[in-house]
Amino acid sequence: MTTVVFWDIDGTLLTTARAGVFALEEAAREVCGGEVDFAALKTAGLTDWEVALLSIRTAGREPTPETASAFLRVYERHLPDRLHWRQGRVLPGVTEALDQLSGRADVSNLLLTGNTRAGASAKLAHYGLEGYFADGAFCEDGDDRTAIAHRGLALARERSNGAVDPEHVIVIGDTPHDVRCGLAIGARTIAVASGTYAEADLAESGAWTTLPQLPPAGEMVRLLGLAQGNASGQR
Repeated sequence: MTTVVFWDIDGTLLTTARAGVFALEEAAREVCGGEVDFAALKTAGLTDWEVALLSIRTAGREPTPETASAFLRVYERHLPDRLHWRQGRVLPGVTEALDQLSGRADVSNLLLTGNTRAGASAKLAHYGLEGYFADGAFCEDGDDRTAIAHRGLALARERSNGAVDPEHVIVIGDTPHDVRCGLAIGARTIAVASGTYAEADLAESGAWTTLPQLPPAGEMVRLLGLAQGNASGQR
């Protein structure tokens, strides 16, 4: 049975050191005609669509679907360049875990993220992680995290010809939003306190396991309940 591992991006795989804020600021200027103080907005765990709605509302505009969609397209256009404006990084343990899991025939690494597909691609490419993931479920216009989660589960089933056991579906994230996303599809959730939430907050949200950060690769294999040494090549 293949174990499906869904990965969140921001705060789980990497941090942009808030470089994405520069792209959001451009979107606010172009679409809303004004400035938004993004430092004052709590956006951790929100989907890009929810961030767009919040930004437009904060700018004093009516957050219509059309305006939110326009906001995200501007954000996506500016993001690849703005990622160079801050010194972000891949978070500890991520590359080692992905190297260990990506060579296995019994693991499918997929993304499950509130980023749009274009936003996710820009971040993964910038930090050299794009080759680890076959596909994923991303934020589409109008989405909430539950919709993304169910689309991710449908994708996993499609890739495995329908044979997905919920006991073998893991969601890894860093916010209570990620935990609820996993619970919505009956997955086990590993919550890492590598973002803005403490382990106690993540445990309270219903996480199956909480960790201060991703463990060493060998421990990650054990945590996922995988057999040791079941690799089948390179990524």
